[in-house]
This record gives sequence, structure tokens and C-alpha cells, in this order.
Amino acid sequence: MRRLPALVAVTALAGFGLVGCSASAASSCPTPTDSAIAAVVEATGDLGSAPTVTVRSPFVPSQAGTQTLIEGDGQRITTDTQLALVDVTVLDAATGEQLVATQYNADVAGATPLPRLTQAIPSLAPLLQCVSEGSRVAVAVPGSDLGTQGAQSLGVEEGDGAVFVFDVRKVFLPAANGADQYNADSGMPSVVRAPDGQPGVVIPAGDAPTEVRSQTIKRGDGEIVAADSAVVIHVQGLAWGATTTFASTWKNGAPGQATVSALPPALASALEGEPVGSQVLVVVPADQTQQDQQALQAPANTALVYVVDILGVVG
Repeated sequence: MRRLPALVAVTALAGFGLVGCSASAASSCPTPTDSAIAAVVEATGDLGSAPTVTVRSPFVPSQAGTQTLIEGDGQRITTDTQLALVDVTVLDAATGEQLVATQYNADVAGATPLPRLTQAIPSLAPLLQCVSEGSRVAVAVPGSDLGTQGAQSLGVEEGDGAVFVFDVRKVFLPAANGADQYNADSGMPSVVRAPDGQPGVVIPAGDAPTEVRSQTIKRGDGEIVAADSAVVIHVQGLAWGATTTFASTWKNGAPGQATVSALPPALASALEGEPVGSQVLVVVPADQTQQDQQALQAPANTALVYVVDILGVVG
């Protein structure tokens, strides 16, 4: 059995890398069901531990599909760019041979970021839509949908399909989902949002504040962030008066991960004590941005504006 060497050698998430649902969403997001897969794939064992998977071969999937084997009740995957941590076992559909598997660590922080897999095999992303945290799902992919890179990474013979059994260990919010907050502070930027939650910043006329200032503009109701928390965040950063960003996880296609205390001081202070689901606006005056310049390649000699979405805590 191999350990996904080439397949997961895409974008690492550890460190602060700028790399890349609610109940209402769940009500409009049905559990994936494909009776054809259920008839040929069986996976036994506890969620989060390496399952025993059997495929009644030869199985030649004519089209892609997903079957939920164990249904979780956590956050759902509702966008292609949403971060989830998964374990996966992959079998050759034609032979039933197990090809590769992840480590199935007891600590969920050791699970594999889903974007690593979907970058190698893009056809997987839509097949995991509506899958919830805590679920085990079987996904069948025809050989024609694996793509050259995916087939080579898996070692699948040309024309053969593959069966993936995913344990969805952790799903993070796609964007801050907290309640809007009223802030009376004057002289601070305002934030507008696209339908997917991506923020835009409107900077007021006049000079930037001369002290670090922060506002909670959406307040979530999730886990409280501590200084030693490893958080998953979306970050939008721009210089005061600029119209383009110097840092944007949104533009890079996936959120970043960082230990709060390792962030530049103004960001760390603004996030500590906030609940998951919050969106925080931070302004850093020009004379206090040295660490921002080092960590985030922020421009010098200008005040900085950040909008941070707190999407979850790892582990």
C-alpha cells in the first residue's frame, strides 16, 4: 500500500500560507446518494480509523457518483474552495486492489487538506458537495474523469476508474457567518461583501488612525480563539488608500492556517478572544508594520487594513 506520495504533494497548509454550513444551507443541500455505488462498495471500521474497503470487481463506473455510508451532523461542504480535513483510501475500481491511503492519525490536525486532492483530481470537488463533517462517503470516478495527473498519481491503468472512501474529519466555514455588529467608531474603513462572503474594503477620506484599531463586524458563536490556537482564516490585506490587495487568501483560492501568537502583533491581538464565525477589521498604523512586512510582504511606510474571517480552529 502506498501513501499518496505524488497525489498530495500539492500545496502545504502548515504555517501561515496564503494558499488558497449553517442549518439553512444544510436544508437545501441533500445528502449524496448513488445506489449503484452502494451495491458494490463496502467499508467497515470506525470513522477516523483505516477502514476495510471491498469493491465487488470488476466495477467499471460509467459516471461519477457519491454514496454516503455514514452520515455526520457537522458543517457541510458547500463550496469548491472550502477547507476540509479528510482521510481517504483509494481502490482500483476494476480490480478492487487498494492503491493508496492517508495516515488516519488520531489527531484530526494530521488529516489531509482536501484541496491537495482536488487540485490533483479536480473532478472530486463537485462530488463532495453537501457532504458533512463526520461522514464517510464512497466516491466512484470513471477513468476518463481522473485526468492524466490523477491517474498517474494513483497508479490506475488507462481507462480504469477509481473508488475513493473519504472520512470527512473536519469541515471549516467557507466564510464568516456571524451576526452583523454595529460599530460607532468614526474614521474606520467600511466592509462590503460579495455573495460568497469575500470582503471589499472602502477606505474613508482622510488620514489613517495613529493607533492600532480593531472592530468585530460579524460576531460568530463558535469556539473562542486563544493565543495558542491554530486557526483557519481568510485574510484580505491592503494599504490605506490603495485599491488593490497585497495579501488575499480569497484570490489565492483557499484559506490559510496559523497559530495566533505567530501572526503580526496587531492581528494576533485582534483575533484572540474572538469566536469562530467572526469577521474582524484591523487597522495598523504605518510605524507599527515591521512584522507585517516580514510575514506578509506588506508595503512599508503606509498604514495597513485587514479583514479577517475566522473559519475554525484545528484540533
